[in-house]
Amino acid sequence: MQRRNFLYTLIAGAVGAAAPLHARATPRVSVRFLRPPGALPEDDYLSRCIRCGKCGEVCPNRAIKFFRFENGLASLDTPYIVPREQACILCMKCGEACPTGALQPIEREAEAIMQNVRMGRARVDRTICLSWQGKTCGVCYRACPLQDVAIRVGRLEQPHVLDACVGCGLCERSCIQIPQAIRIIPDHQRKVV
Repeated sequence: MQRRNFLYTLIAGAVGAAAPLHARATPRVSVRFLRPPGALPEDDYLSRCIRCGKCGEVCPNRAIKFFRFENGLASLDTPYIVPREQACILCMKCGEACPTGALQPIEREAEAIMQNVRMGRARVDRTICLSWQGKTCGVCYRACPLQDVAIRVGRLEQPHVLDACVGCGLCERSCIQIPQAIRIIPDHQRKVV
């Protein structure tokens, strides 16, 4: 594993040295991703993350992946989550494992999670959501660890995302529609848009 990381670092350095300065400074996002819970704002996060991989090692759900070159050199070897593939279960172990504070430690209690976790926010596409089309579903609601706080359901189990949504992605992961009718808009993208 160390040899592979050494080779990635060596290649990244060669590519980075050869790339024009403007290309290095502008990261290109190739995938909609979330940072793990407790992540600092993106610029601070990138400057503090030492790419040690400890957060991914302790993740019991194996939701945390690590960027290679697909997101630019600035994100190389940083952790990310793609909720449709594997969502965060809010165990809060990644923040405990982070040695630099790029991921802040957060107690595994509902109040602490709602106050400190800002991975993103769910958004429902009512044009493809089964419940909004007159068929009862409610799968996203049942998947949510913060039911009636982050998401509630109305008539025919129509989902309504509330302000307390932390963006863990369990609703998106569980949505039975293809494409999914509920998606997490990452916090780092919501601030820009």
